[in-house]
Amino acid sequence: MKESQYSVRHSIVGPADLWDVKRRFQIEFLLGAGLKPHHRLLDFGCGTLRGGLPLIEYLDQGNYVGLDVRTETLKEACNELEESGLDQKNPILIHCHDLSSLNFRKGFDFIWAFSVLIHLADDKLEEMLAFAASNLSISGKILANVRYGDKADGHWRNFPLVARSQAFYLQTFEKHRLQVRDIGALREFGHIARPRSEKEEFLQRMLEAHALDAV
Repeated sequence: MKESQYSVRHSIVGPADLWDVKRRFQIEFLLGAGLKPHHRLLDFGCGTLRGGLPLIEYLDQGNYVGLDVRTETLKEACNELEESGLDQKNPILIHCHDLSSLNFRKGFDFIWAFSVLIHLADDKLEEMLAFAASNLSISGKILANVRYGDKADGHWRNFPLVARSQAFYLQTFEKHRLQVRDIGALREFGHIARPRSEKEEFLQRMLEAHALDAV
């Protein structure tokens, strides 16, 4: 594929020049969180498989499921998968606007939402957490990054860009019988982004949640 075509694909999900950095971060973070090949993982907001491709390669056949709301994004994800030669791993890629229409027979050991919750309005966050709570295995975990703060909402592409308080997340997760904890700033796990002030970096956090019945 020509470099210009790659650039278009990369830019769909963020800065094209940070594609490789953010891809590497995701697999390294999840391995550090205990991901094993036999685990079933749901990549919520899988995008163009920027982070998904190394996960598909690592996980046992059929253990990767990716969801996304944008048709053009999933089209590029399918192209990325075919070009990688990893389609024989049988990942499942789903285009979905209505999470209530999905019913997975087996729970997920990991539900991964990288750069997703920061783009969900409150009602969509509630929908996502209700779905996650019903599709998490007994010992499974949800891992997602968020942005703390009280700034007015912004936008990225056609999505909101939100900052919320830690208390808001604690209360909202608990409503869905999920116990959540802040496990640290993204940069503490090696995440690299555009230069930000120390305060702004501190507000980019990673959350881990479990079903309340499992803790």
